[in-house]
Amino acid sequence: MIAADRDPQAIGFPLADERAVVSSEDEPAVERLARARAVDGIVSPGADWTVGVAARVAERLGLPHPLDGATAALVTSKARQRERLAAAGVPQPRVVPAGEEPTLPCVVKAPDRQGQRGMSVVRAPSALDAALAAAVTASRGGGYLVEELVEGPEVTVIAVSLAGRFVPLAVTDRLTAEAPAFGVALAHVWPSVHGPEAAVAAAQAAAEALGVREGPTYTQVRLASDGPKVMEVAARLGGGHDAELVEAVTGIDLNGLAIDFALGTRPTLPRTTPPCNSLLLAGPGGGCVVFLVAPPGRLISVAGADEARAAEGVRWVRVYRRPGWVFERLRRGADRAGAVLAVGATREEALDRGRRAAQAVRFQVDAHAA
Repeated sequence: MIAADRDPQAIGFPLADERAVVSSEDEPAVERLARARAVDGIVSPGADWTVGVAARVAERLGLPHPLDGATAALVTSKARQRERLAAAGVPQPRVVPAGEEPTLPCVVKAPDRQGQRGMSVVRAPSALDAALAAAVTASRGGGYLVEELVEGPEVTVIAVSLAGRFVPLAVTDRLTAEAPAFGVALAHVWPSVHGPEAAVAAAQAAAEALGVREGPTYTQVRLASDGPKVMEVAARLGGGHDAELVEAVTGIDLNGLAIDFALGTRPTLPRTTPPCNSLLLAGPGGGCVVFLVAPPGRLISVAGADEARAAEGVRWVRVYRRPGWVFERLRRGADRAGAVLAVGATREEALDRGRRAAQAVRFQVDAHAA
């Protein structure tokens, strides 16, 4: 296995057979590497833009891949997603047409960036111009998207599609640091306390509308007062250790399935599934990923990780950053310092164990270097 990353200290490199210090977003470089090493398949987990890179390179090299280039281009553009979902009648936030004054509060985002990069929740007219400028600056193509703000709990539907059959594996709750919508994600927790059926139905309709017939999907759904709204579909594994969480609570190796899809191997899945909140193949009744957050400043040292790893129910503790890294002010989805995966007999027990383990990890920083 060859791992490609522009960071020579990427945390995944020790797990690879070969390392290539190449940006996974550099499509020509990825293609040269794939040709030179005569690879059997290309997989891009955890990042949106590289989904398109992997699909197009695989298409040009005649390699098996769960997505063709056209579908990959569709699912990696928020604007094009919105158009296709609207045409198919999939419930989603309303997009404010260009030239129309948005009703506040609203959401402004970069249409071609992953997650919440360049995204702002605008609650006052005086903040709108700055939000538009931030989205344009973050956008690869210099554009922006304005949508209605949808309030309500957010869940994630983690699934795979196999020959057009949508197979939900887990529905998780996204716990945030802020009460308003689009807060900083602090934990992903399974099972969801909200009934999964409506969210799964919305996610399935979205995947089918976008033409995803093979491979993993990660769909964020907000449960509004008038029903579920599809916020975003990613045709990849989630970037918050979602695959590891699924394996911990269901026994299904989602990382392995993603590799199978990339190699053209037909994965084996249960013919029927849940409700997916009761799919208990591995035993625990609850599981969570709790993210580690460091205070702003230059990282000096990390303590307590071994203590956290030894705690009951903790499957692993991972610290992403090395001394010298500068943590900025906490931002949405940015500068996570690490994560804890914990399980328990119940959701509440798993979350309590995960939080306790996270609190045991201590980051010493130089605040003056922030």
